Parts: sequence; structure tokens; C-alpha cells
Amino acid sequence: MRVDVWSDIVCPWCYIGKRRFERAIALLDGPPAVEVVHRAFQLNPGAPKDGASSRRAHLMSKYGWSAPQADAMDARMQQVAAAEGLDYHLAGTSTGNTFDAHRVIHLARGKGLEDAALERLYRAYFTEQRSIFDHESLTALAVDAGLDREETARMLAGDGFADAVRVDRQDAAALQVSGVPFFVIDNRFAISGAQSADIFAEALRRAR
Repeated sequence: MRVDVWSDIVCPWCYIGKRRFERAIALLDGPPAVEVVHRAFQLNPGAPKDGASSRRAHLMSKYGWSAPQADAMDARMQQVAAAEGLDYHLAGTSTGNTFDAHRVIHLARGKGLEDAALERLYRAYFTEQRSIFDHESLTALAVDAGLDREETARMLAGDGFADAVRVDRQDAAALQVSGVPFFVIDNRFAISGAQSADIFAEALRRAR
């Protein structure tokens, strides 16, 4: 069973959705062999690639939130994440262009390290407040996930896997994906959002 998951590494609901989906697999009676394939989605594809900016300021501008509203949303998100065993630290985090981070994940896929790379990038961003935007930081995080430093650096310096990221985005547009996470099970069942583990498990049962 193949599950394609469109997500963005700066999306807090995507990390939560990943955890809930993993719990759903464990809930099944006789869990099926599930191949989970990360597909790239960018919440802010127009962000400059050569820097980062305040995530809080970006969200306040995008949604028209006041500072207290932004703080309240962050507090709520941290509580939701904690319920899934995730340690979010959102205050003071930056945002930026995730195109290169998605390229790293595509590189990792070919090495059998996709999940390890995705987990490392999520944890770096949401828990450790590390950059996932500049090449130096991405290379170090890739090495943590088991990738080769020199190969990763060469890939990032060039345009490796850029077309693969673009194809992911085009496929998302064809499916009219407007928000993430977005799950497609065996090209038959689509689930939008970080649903509960029970809902994911029922979808997997139906697909099986």
C-alpha cells in the first residue's frame, strides 16, 4: 500500500499529521506494509531563497492577527503537538523558502533515508529552532540523518532534484490541494488535514 503525503516542513500541522498517521498504522489489526512517500508542498513558495524572516510577523501579516492572537495560536499549537509527543518551541522561529529542504528529502529517498531526513528537519525546525533554509544548516542536518556531507553539499550547490520538487508541486495543483498535510492512499482515497489516528486507520482499512 502506497501513501503519498504532501506536506511542508514549516507546517506545524504536517508534523502532527505525520505522528497521527504513524499511530493509525499501529492501530490496525495486522498492519499492512505501507510505503509512505513524501511529496513537496510549499506554503510560501515566493519567499526569497537567500534568507529567512520572522515566522510570527509573516503569520500576523498573512492572517491579520494581532500580537496577542499570534501568541495564543502558538500556545494552542504547542499544546496540540505535546499531546502527540512533540516538543514545539514556536516563539522566535523564522520562516523562509523550503524548496532546498524538499530537495534534501528527495535525495534521502534514493538512499532509503527519507523518513529519517524528514524527521530530522521537522525536529530541527519545531523543537531546536534551527534553520532549514541555508545550505550549511541543511547539509549538517542531512548528515545527522545519515546522508553523505559532500554529496549533499554538491546537490545543494547545483539543481539536483529541483525538477522532482516541481513535479510534486504540479501534482498537488492537479489534485487541487490547497492545504497540507494531504494524504492519498493507493491513488484512491484522499484525506486532507491532520485527522485523528482513528480516521486515518479507517481509511487504511478501507484501502486494504
